[in-house]
Amino acid sequence: MSAPKRICQIIKLKPSSEAEYRECHAAVWPGVLAALERAHIVDYSIHYYAPLHLLIANMKYTGTDYEADMKKVAEDPETQRWWEMTDGMQESLVEGATGSGKDIPWWAVRTVLLLQ
Repeated sequence: MSAPKRICQIIKLKPSSEAEYRECHAAVWPGVLAALERAHIVDYSIHYYAPLHLLIANMKYTGTDYEADMKKVAEDPETQRWWEMTDGMQESLVEGATGSGKDIPWWAVRTVLLLQ
């Protein structure tokens, strides 16, 4: 078995949405978590850096076909409803992005520079 693929993504949180974002993430819908688990996403966390209003997501992917698994997540009805709720709280850093689950990624993917 190969080592998990580490993924880091960032996006801006609208300052006016911080309380609502914290509230909904204190009780993530079980179906959303199940879709991530089915897609081989583990050790998922989101951190908030308030001075720049950045959300920083870190996760590990343990599957063998990342694109296919992410397509399944994007096709999940409960995940789509979750994104409808949370996308309006965020501002993408990716030029041309219009929302989660589209051709242009909503969250900007970062490159790992050091891994020990």
